[in-house]
Amino acid sequence: MKTIRYEIDGDRIATLTFDAPDAAVNTMSQQWQEDLAQALDRLEADRDAIRGVLLRSAKDTFFAGADLKEMLEHGPVDAAKVFDDVQRMKAQMRRLEKLGRPVVACVNGTALGGGWEIALTAHHRIAIDNPKTQLGLPEVTLGLLPAAGGVTKTVRLLGLLEGLPYLLEGKIMKPADASRLGLVQLAADEAAMLAAAREWITAHPNAVQPWDEKGYKIPGGTPSSPKIAPALSVAPAMLRQKTRGLMPAPEAILACAVEGAQVDFDTALRLESRAFCSLLTHPVTTNLIHLFFDRNAIKSGMSRPRSIPKWKASKVGILGAGMMGAGIAYANANRGVECVLKDVSLEKAEQGKAYTKKLTDKRVAKGAMSPERQADILARILPTDKAEDLQGCDLIIEAVFEKRELKAQVTRESEPMLAAGGFFASNTSTLPISGLAKASARPQKFIGLHFFSPVDKMELVEIIVGKETEEETLAHAYDYVLQIGKTPIVVNDARGFYTSRTFGTFVMEGAAMLEEGIPASVIENAALAAGMPVGPLAVIDETSLSLSLHVMEQTMADLAAEGKTYVKQPGEALIERMVKEFKRAGRAAGGGFYDYPQGEKKRLWPGLKEVFEKPRVSYDFDKLRDRILYRQAVETLRCLAEGVLRSGHDANIGSIFGIGFPAWTGGAYRFIEAQGLQEFSKRAHALAEEFGPRFAPPSLPVGWQPGDKSASA
Repeated sequence: MKTIRYEIDGDRIATLTFDAPDAAVNTMSQQWQEDLAQALDRLEADRDAIRGVLLRSAKDTFFAGADLKEMLEHGPVDAAKVFDDVQRMKAQMRRLEKLGRPVVACVNGTALGGGWEIALTAHHRIAIDNPKTQLGLPEVTLGLLPAAGGVTKTVRLLGLLEGLPYLLEGKIMKPADASRLGLVQLAADEAAMLAAAREWITAHPNAVQPWDEKGYKIPGGTPSSPKIAPALSVAPAMLRQKTRGLMPAPEAILACAVEGAQVDFDTALRLESRAFCSLLTHPVTTNLIHLFFDRNAIKSGMSRPRSIPKWKASKVGILGAGMMGAGIAYANANRGVECVLKDVSLEKAEQGKAYTKKLTDKRVAKGAMSPERQADILARILPTDKAEDLQGCDLIIEAVFEKRELKAQVTRESEPMLAAGGFFASNTSTLPISGLAKASARPQKFIGLHFFSPVDKMELVEIIVGKETEEETLAHAYDYVLQIGKTPIVVNDARGFYTSRTFGTFVMEGAAMLEEGIPASVIENAALAAGMPVGPLAVIDETSLSLSLHVMEQTMADLAAEGKTYVKQPGEALIERMVKEFKRAGRAAGGGFYDYPQGEKKRLWPGLKEVFEKPRVSYDFDKLRDRILYRQAVETLRCLAEGVLRSGHDANIGSIFGIGFPAWTGGAYRFIEAQGLQEFSKRAHALAEEFGPRFAPPSLPVGWQPGDKSASA
C-alpha cells in the first residue's frame, strides 16, 4: 500500500497510518481508496488476532478530504460513475464500522470535509486540544454536500436542529467545540491521545456505531415529531430568503438531511450520494471551487514578488483615529502587532482606542475572549497626538480624510519617523497613489493599502502599486496584510483602483435606473435577485452620497488640471441633486435614498416616488439584473485589459470580498470566463446598444489572458 501503513503491535492493536508520499496532506485520492480496500481486507483477515484499530496520520494534519481538481474534471455524463464511486467508498467505510472491533480516530490536526467524515467512521474520536485545529464539514461553501456520510452521520449524532447549522453553514469547530457536542474526546498532546485511544479500546471491546445499535433514535426526534416539525416547516422559506435560490447546495443539504432522517441509515447514505452527484457538475459548484483555488493562490503568495524574503512588522503607526484608523488599530492589536494610533488630539486618539475596547467587550461578555486576552490587545495600542511616538515604526499607514493636501501634510510629518527599511502606506480609496507619493521623500517606499469598512468585519485589503513603488515594498505590504489576518489583492495605480472604480459602477447603475424612472423598490430587489448583498441605493446611503459627490468633484478638478474634460455618467446628476437640492447626503447625515426612523426599520424616502419615479415606465426585471452584473463585469474586464488588475484571481477575490459581487458567480472575472469571452461580449454589446456605451467591453487581442496589457479600450 502506497498511502497507508498497516501495523499490528504487541498489544494486538492494528494501526492504519495515513501517509501519502510526496504530499503535504492526505487526500481521498484514487490510490488511497484502493489502499483502504486492501487495508480492510487485511483487517478482516486479522480480526480474531486484534483487539481494536487506530486511525492515525503521519502529516501535521489528520486528513484533507477529496481532491477538488479531480472533481472539476467531471461532467454530467459522469454522474452514474460518480454515484457508483461514492457508494463504493461508503461501502468501504461501512466495512470498518462493522468490523466487530473498536475503531478510534486519533485526530492530530485539522480534519475538514472528507477528513472529518473519515474520523466519523470511527466509533470514537480523540483530538489534541489545539485551537488552531479545524474540524467540520465546509462542503457547502464549495457548492457541494458531504458525500461520505457527513450529512447522514451529523444528523444521527447531533439531531436535525442541532446538526443543520454545521451542514447548511459549513460551520467549523475547534476541538473544544466538538468536545462540548460530544463528538471528540480531548487530549493534551499526541502521547496522551494515543494512551487514551488504547484505554478506550480496552474499555469498549464490542463498540458499534450508535445508528447500528438496536432501538437507536435520532436525538431530538424525527422530522414529524412535534418538537421538530414546526421548525422544519419554515426552514425552506428561511433558507430561500438567505440564498435567494442562487445557491443549490444548502437546499440539497436540507432536503437530504430531512429525507434521510425518515429512512434507515444505508438508504439515507444513498440519498446523500444522489444529491452529491446532482451538485457536482452544477455551474455554481464549479464557480465556487474555482473561487476556493483563487483564495488559495492569494494565500500562497501568487500575487507577491517571489524573490523577496518573507517579512514581519513589529510596530505599525496609524494616522487618523476615526472609524477606519481605529479599525486598523484593532486589526493590528488583535493579531499581536504593536501599534501607535495618532490623531490631532490625545482625546481623539483615545476615542479611537476605545473602539477596540468596545469590540472586545462584546467578546468578553459572550465568553469568547478572556479579560486577560482583552488587556493584552488593548496594551498593544498607544494613543497619541505626538509625531515622535511614531519613531521606529516598520510601517506607517495614513487613514485621514480623502484630501490631497491633508494626506501630503501627514506624510511629510510622519515619514521621517520610519525605521530603517520601513515603508509608508496610504489608505485612500480613490486617489491615485503615484500622485500622493509626490509628498514622499522615498516614493519607492510608498504604497496604497486600501482597507474596507468596518475593518473588523471586512477581510479584503487592496494593495495599490504606484509608478515608483519597488518590489520589496510590495512584498512587505503583502506579508503585512497576511500577518494581520486579511486577504490581499494587488492592483496597479489608477483612479479608483479596482474595487472603488467597480463599486462605483454598481451604485451609479442603480442611480441611472432611478433616473430612468424605474421604482426604487424594483431596483433594490433586482440587485438582491442577482445575488448582491444589498441594493445599490441602500449601499450608497451607507457609504454616503456626499462622499460620492466629493469623489466626482475631485475627479473633475484633477482632470481639469490635466487639461481633460470630465463627462458625467448616467446617475451622477441624480446623486448631485440628492445632495445639493434635497439635502439628503446619506445615512450618517440623517437620510438619503432611505429614511431611518428611530427604533424602526429603514424605509425608502417617499420623495423618490414624487421626484424620480415614473408611474408608467416599462422595464424588464431580468434585464435589470443583467445590468447590475454586467456593468461591474465589464468594468472588471476593462481593469484587466488596462493592466489595473494583474490577474483573474485578484479580480475574483476583490469583487466578492471588496464590493459584494455575488459569490455564486465565483467572482467578476469568473462570471465572464464561465460564459466564454465571446458569449459575454455578445450580451454586453446588446446591453450597450440599448443602455449606452458604459456596457461596451474593451476590444481584446486574440489569445488575450488576464494580466496582458496589450488590449485597447
